[in-house]
Amino acid sequence: MDGDFRTDFTRNPGSLRHRPALVLNADYRPLSYYPLSLWPWQEAVKAKWLDRVDIVAEYDEVVRSPSTEIRIPSVVVLKDYVKPQKRVAFTRFNLFLRDEFRCQYCGSRGDLTFDHVVPRASGGVTSWQNVVAACSPCNLRKGAKPLHRTGMNLRKPPRQPGAEELRNMGRKFPPGHLHESWMDFLYWDAELEA
Repeated sequence: MDGDFRTDFTRNPGSLRHRPALVLNADYRPLSYYPLSLWPWQEAVKAKWLDRVDIVAEYDEVVRSPSTEIRIPSVVVLKDYVKPQKRVAFTRFNLFLRDEFRCQYCGSRGDLTFDHVVPRASGGVTSWQNVVAACSPCNLRKGAKPLHRTGMNLRKPPRQPGAEELRNMGRKFPPGHLHESWMDFLYWDAELEA
């Protein structure tokens, strides 16, 4: 697989030329960290025009209509608070995020798939507690055998993550195209080092 596995789940870095706006909740936290909550500049301008957001930071470029000129928003904050979801959906992306995009057997990155710790052929179910991220070689090596018969070990036991835990995990994987005006808003609630 070419490049970094994580970039498959983030917006194309070339989209910066379209000047996306970082979207913050009413508490000034991003709606999501991974993928980062971004709107195209057109959506941000429309939301401002409809009085749904406040503009916190702007790009140097402006857009014009016959009667109005506005600087392109770089960071917008919603006027109404959007309550974060408490339930974490069991998706391939969230599973990989929980496992930090690493094979849970050998620790390698990239070429990931998922593996049932207790094989389905042996009654294993597809759930947070039985599925882990695995690289193709480890997945093939384990096959449909129980874990104790393979000589392989898990890096950590599989479990269902909490919503806040998964959001915090997303902070470890910032996209490669962060605009400088976003930095103050991405990690302002992180604990400071002494």
